[in-house]
Amino acid sequence: MTDGQRLFIGGRWVEPDGGHYEVIDPATEETVGWAPEASRDQVHAAAAAAREAFGPWSRTTPEERAAVLGRAADVIRGRLEPYARLAQAETGATTGTAYGMQVGVGAARFRRYAKVEPAEWAIPPQVIEAGPMGRAGVMGALAVRQPVGVVTCITSYNNPWANPAGKIAPALAMGNTVVVKPAPQDPLSVFRMAEALEAAGAPAGVLNVVCGRSVDVGEAAVSSPDVDMVSFTGSTAVGQRIAEVCGRDMKRQLMELGGKGAAVVFDDADVGSAVAGIGTTFSFYSGQICTAPTRVLAQRGVYDRLVEQLAVYAGRLKVGDPREPGTVVGPVISAEHRERVESYVELGRKEGATVLTGGERPPHDQGFYVSPALLADCTSSMRVTREEIFGPVVCVIPFEEEEEGIALANDSDYGLIDYVWSGDVARAFRVARQLRAGGVGVNTVGRNMEAPFGGFKKSGVGRDVGSYALHAYSEVQAIVWPG
Repeated sequence: MTDGQRLFIGGRWVEPDGGHYEVIDPATEETVGWAPEASRDQVHAAAAAAREAFGPWSRTTPEERAAVLGRAADVIRGRLEPYARLAQAETGATTGTAYGMQVGVGAARFRRYAKVEPAEWAIPPQVIEAGPMGRAGVMGALAVRQPVGVVTCITSYNNPWANPAGKIAPALAMGNTVVVKPAPQDPLSVFRMAEALEAAGAPAGVLNVVCGRSVDVGEAAVSSPDVDMVSFTGSTAVGQRIAEVCGRDMKRQLMELGGKGAAVVFDDADVGSAVAGIGTTFSFYSGQICTAPTRVLAQRGVYDRLVEQLAVYAGRLKVGDPREPGTVVGPVISAEHRERVESYVELGRKEGATVLTGGERPPHDQGFYVSPALLADCTSSMRVTREEIFGPVVCVIPFEEEEEGIALANDSDYGLIDYVWSGDVARAFRVARQLRAGGVGVNTVGRNMEAPFGGFKKSGVGRDVGSYALHAYSEVQAIVWPG
């Protein structure tokens, strides 16, 4: 391989028309590698290669496709260390996150879709009293999941393994072919994923990877006439633009967009559990995650204790080099994003919030670090409580009665994942059902990786994960016959 990463198009490693750009380690500000800048023509070539490969790939048996995915999982596991080191360098993730939550989860997702599931199911026969040809008798029916076609997957920068794998693996398992456009900040890991699939025997054109900082690259990957579906993870603003393009051609969409997760904490909650769960906003990916409980709604009886313990928790977290043992909070992805997070903390101060801790730059010579910030005395009208910050910032709002807490939680443009902490499990589940969010955690921030994932409102369209992803990357066809 040359000094710069090549594109992967039609089973070939191709030099990019637009040259290369630097990928920066957010912890050290050193060069990790050189990413390729594709041209619009190269993106169209990738989509055309996927279109050509679709017919043969879609006609392979589910068992054959599963075998390829299983071998890819083995390759990734076998290369865990170098892949994790690269992911850590690109993203600034802590060592445990890079190994476990990035590459480890990526391999697990390929392994998950190496399991063949039924793609058809019977529908109870229907007795037809009369039909266009007179009496029709009994009609049988079968529902069959069919692949959509060519799927463009546009992935987020916060996890260059789990997020792309969660799209690529179920899409391929269903018989689709794929064009991946990774985030420009950390694209090199996705090319390692392509190498793993190539080594696993994926036919040429089944997976293609293009890359670039130019908006043209993403636009071409969405608008290409060879593309049948777009799966996107990212900001709501970009998702809306993609949806407009998809709408013109009636392309299928799967959109996992922004979040402003509400954590409703009642007086009878286990405060230690709530603090530990909410505290993941400070530490997990340095708050760069759409599912984070960034908007804390605390009932009056527990408000002071919760705020005090959250401040102590945030202040004790070790911020620094993610490669060092004991580091809990690494850098954010770029200098620009650090400035954005800092500007939100300052905005909150101007809006009347009390900044109890954090929000400033730690004393490091290099790296894009932000100290975990806790903002108290917030209101639901403040921009810091309404807009997605995507950083280690938690805002706390007090409430009095249960109905007020529910109303505050639902007073948001977003609805991805919300949380409820209460010692009364019956109340927690009652409240959960009233929250307008695609998922609700009850006394936990944990996830069940077979549960459907997606959002209400401006947090997205559609559901994936587990068997739901197989539905997302398929069309349902009805076959009917006379009994």
